[in-house]
Amino acid sequence: MDAAAGLARIDAATPAAASPPHASPDAVSPTAAVPPAASPATDTPLAGAVPAGAAQADPAAPRATTRPRVSPDRPARAEVTVSTKNAAFQSWVAGFRSRALAQGIAGRTFDAAFAGVRYNDEVIARDRNQTEFSTAIWDYLDRAVSDMRIENGRAALARHAGLLDRIEAEFGVEKEIVTAIWGMESAYGSFRGDTPIVEALATLAHDGRRGAFFETQLVAALQIVQAGDVAPAAMTGSWAGAMGHTQFIPTSYLSYAVDFGRDGQRDIWSDDPADALASTAAYLDRFGWTHGQPWGVEVRLPDGFDYTQASRSVEKLPSDWARLGVVRPDGAPVPDHAPASLLLPAGARGPAFLIFPNFKVIERYNAANAYVIAVGHLGDRLAGAGPLQADWPRDDRALSFAERKEMQRRLTAQGYDTRGIDGRVGPRTMAAIRAFQSDTNRVPDGYASLALLEALR
Repeated sequence: MDAAAGLARIDAATPAAASPPHASPDAVSPTAAVPPAASPATDTPLAGAVPAGAAQADPAAPRATTRPRVSPDRPARAEVTVSTKNAAFQSWVAGFRSRALAQGIAGRTFDAAFAGVRYNDEVIARDRNQTEFSTAIWDYLDRAVSDMRIENGRAALARHAGLLDRIEAEFGVEKEIVTAIWGMESAYGSFRGDTPIVEALATLAHDGRRGAFFETQLVAALQIVQAGDVAPAAMTGSWAGAMGHTQFIPTSYLSYAVDFGRDGQRDIWSDDPADALASTAAYLDRFGWTHGQPWGVEVRLPDGFDYTQASRSVEKLPSDWARLGVVRPDGAPVPDHAPASLLLPAGARGPAFLIFPNFKVIERYNAANAYVIAVGHLGDRLAGAGPLQADWPRDDRALSFAERKEMQRRLTAQGYDTRGIDGRVGPRTMAAIRAFQSDTNRVPDGYASLALLEALR
């Protein structure tokens, strides 16, 4: 996938300094639909990383590298489709040039960056397809934390051990978490995206659906070019404007990218991942990462548990949760790292987690629960932990966008107001679901399932 597709929800009025590294305009809550994994479902083995039990590769065969290449699930970018909208696009570019220059972009910078830029139909097609994407969280995690990704991550940790140790020492973010984000976003640098960023952002800004947001990103991209951090031709990334090894959007780059290599440039695009990985650690540190605190811990719940306690608004120390019977799968209490909430990403039939403040920090990178769990669990696996213990309800499926809207309409019509019919399952919709479940003698876990929709029908 292009790493920005279906990622963190961001309001157009959000200031650039608060932007997540790769904000996407219309991500939906993963309780209903999960964004696609940030790189192919099965990572290409990195050089030197061979999955357990796999035959050794022919030494004469081409070796895998961390040089960017096109994801195998889509064709190589041979040429841009020129739409009939291109004339209107060029007119928009002319108008935008004046606005960019008024914000300090030099004419020569603008003209160099826009040389050969055309309206890109593929970008618009990908943008339009976002809201229809829905995948069950267990299917997402199967891909995001696959055996191959774990194997490649351990190889990347070993290959860059010195660099990652220095980053952890400077920013206080565990190297396994930084590496997990790297794996999620670009398969450890293998799939950084090949879409020209200026062209993608200009197309999206002209399209108008989130024009103000993307124009802000486009101006930021031009500021990056003007500062000399990257040449326009080398500024490539995802279709939605995310760039580099860990997929920063331009405003986040300007606010948080660091020159860890001390060479005068904040280079997140080249084969050397130092600046990109350090920038990711700096971002997490900026938003309050606590070294030594887990993102979350898998727990088991006792029989007869009060599922109304499974809410982000309910926080208790793990020792208090233990008094309610909430303990690790092996029965041991969770240490009192900090106050924690209970998260049931697949409802009462799936795994349960006590989540800590570091969970919220990863959410600043990407707001989807599924993404945060994937990063956290992948980091745990890279550090030597085992797989999750509880089973997922694999006989269930995620609701489609249309089904989520239908669910909201039916809940509201029956007196359980979701405060909007937008297909996004957030706290208000979950509260409405819980109220319906409680009134109809169902487990009030707030989970938007197909069974719930059928009951509403």
